[in-house]
Amino acid sequence: MVAYQLFQLTKTSFSIGIVGLSEFIPVISLALYAGHIIDKSDKRSLLLKGILTYCLCIVGLVVLTAPSFSHSLLARQLALGFYIVIFFTGVVRAFVQPTSNAIIAQLIPKEILHLASNISSTSWLSASILGHASAGFFIAWFGVHYTFCIILFYCLLGAFFISRISRKPIMQKNSDMKTWDSVKEGLRFVFNHKILLSAMSLDLFAVLFGGAIALIPEYADRILKVGPIGFGWLNASIDIGSLIIIVLITLNPIRKKQGLIQLLVIAGFGICMIAFAVSTVYWISFLILLIAGMLDGINVVIRANILQLTTPDTMRGRVSSVNSIFVNSSNELGQFESGFTAKLMGTVPAVVFGGAMTLVVVLVTWVKAPGLKKFEY
Repeated sequence: MVAYQLFQLTKTSFSIGIVGLSEFIPVISLALYAGHIIDKSDKRSLLLKGILTYCLCIVGLVVLTAPSFSHSLLARQLALGFYIVIFFTGVVRAFVQPTSNAIIAQLIPKEILHLASNISSTSWLSASILGHASAGFFIAWFGVHYTFCIILFYCLLGAFFISRISRKPIMQKNSDMKTWDSVKEGLRFVFNHKILLSAMSLDLFAVLFGGAIALIPEYADRILKVGPIGFGWLNASIDIGSLIIIVLITLNPIRKKQGLIQLLVIAGFGICMIAFAVSTVYWISFLILLIAGMLDGINVVIRANILQLTTPDTMRGRVSSVNSIFVNSSNELGQFESGFTAKLMGTVPAVVFGGAMTLVVVLVTWVKAPGLKKFEY
């Protein structure tokens, strides 16, 4: 939504890259501290506070897009307002994202934790698809301002459901541990766990270079020449593919060679990005992104299961926060990378470059992390 509106204001994908950077800076700065706070706090209460704070950020977007307000400002002033609000959503995400991952183990018995992880990914993707696809329809029907009002309602509804969860016990045994000592313990665990580190690093660099999502507003407007509804479906296509495959995997789990499969599907993702870059036909582009989403969905499940099944309960907040650094680095910093390379090279060459770099990342991981391709859980 923000990316779409900024592109309409500035007509440059570089502004979309700045959005990614605005969200990335607070996430990367606060993630390790957030992990320490999560492990020494009631995760349900922390998650609820985070969602309510996120609602305040959405109120800021509602104000920025109000006709009476937006018409009184220049385009660059409005863009600055968007960047500021997105910065604060990054602050909130530094706490909310790892908390939502860490709380799963307190809600679900450990023997079915892998299934719960798959269901969590499925529900998140379902919401993402509904949000991305419906945003295009809502923009066409109601305009950007009222679409943000609808998003605010969704967020408040989520806060209500979270409030129905009972308070959870604090799992960290030594809650008096100093902040830096706590942070170091979490980092030490991740960097000593070679398989977890390899899986997270592979995903980070692959999505950092290979993600074309940030440039979809420009593809929809200038290359494929579709309106907001076409943009909405194109924006949702990767999530639709991911949802389809995660449902299938939940019903028929991957039982062996998960590490090798992760390497292969990320290589396929990079090939899809190159194909998307050169496509000028809307339905072909949609299909390519759908396949890319299916491949990414397999990667998401494998990485999430490795994280959930190998992390001690007392360290879930800190390990999830380190994971969020990797995930948000790939998404938000990748968004900036896409915008920057599009400005530097042009849109199509930038996406081709990103896809090619994804293949290079897979090749390097194959050679340098042989343990991952042999890993099974």
